[in-house]
Amino acid sequence: MAGSSAALQTRVARALATALLCLLAVLVVVPDWVAPMSPLAVDPAKALQPPSAHHWFGTDDVGRDIFSRVVHGARITLGLVAGALFASGLVGGLLGLVAGFVGGKLDLLAARAVDVILTFPPIIAGVVITGVLGPGARNLVLALAIVYLPMFFRIARSGALSEAGKTYVEASRALGFGRWSILFRQVMPNVLPLVLMQYVILFPLALQIEAALGFLGLGVAPPTPDWGSILEQGTNFILVAWWISLWPGLCLLLSAGAVMVAGRSIQNRLARG
Repeated sequence: MAGSSAALQTRVARALATALLCLLAVLVVVPDWVAPMSPLAVDPAKALQPPSAHHWFGTDDVGRDIFSRVVHGARITLGLVAGALFASGLVGGLLGLVAGFVGGKLDLLAARAVDVILTFPPIIAGVVITGVLGPGARNLVLALAIVYLPMFFRIARSGALSEAGKTYVEASRALGFGRWSILFRQVMPNVLPLVLMQYVILFPLALQIEAALGFLGLGVAPPTPDWGSILEQGTNFILVAWWISLWPGLCLLLSAGAVMVAGRSIQNRLARG
């Protein structure tokens, strides 16, 4: 009974996570369909109104609709994280793939450079980079890409090192295939699932860092809606308008949880298969 109950709970969690991820995809692709009201429209006469039939999530201190800002902020927040991790995975994955397969001085230099980045906690590195470059979406993406590049480098390098000693690589060399042909046509497809899995694992962590940087004022420029900046705005009115911080915080929590559940499900399937 305990085993069947646990299996049922797992299936329910996966179903809820899948439904939530589908909803988030809709918010990112077509936010205007869900929240047609402008997230930038100011109406001081409606400032700090609690949740109601007209303003589902209430309004902020200048009368902007929180529901619209949270919905449109999904595209900004999730889009920045997805883009940053894609850039990080592309560059870090390729560097790790080449370094692990080629070896020698290239591998040594790349590994030492990555170790330097890893000496800083991700949030500290993100704050330093965005603090030097200045706030803004482009600099935020660059900061996140640099922060998480070592993780992609290491997983790709580890995969390449493992594949380099396998029989099919030696057979390809004996047949006269060049190093780069073996690397990109045979080794890379076997390493790619590891990089993609790393992407899913790091997404919730990067989401937290992005929100933290937005909370600190190092994210996108206001009044552009972003979950971290909305969360920070609400702290100024937490005793009289708790709804401002509640909804973006809840969205961050649910989004990170859904991706974690989906990632664990994918990881289990890969382990079984």
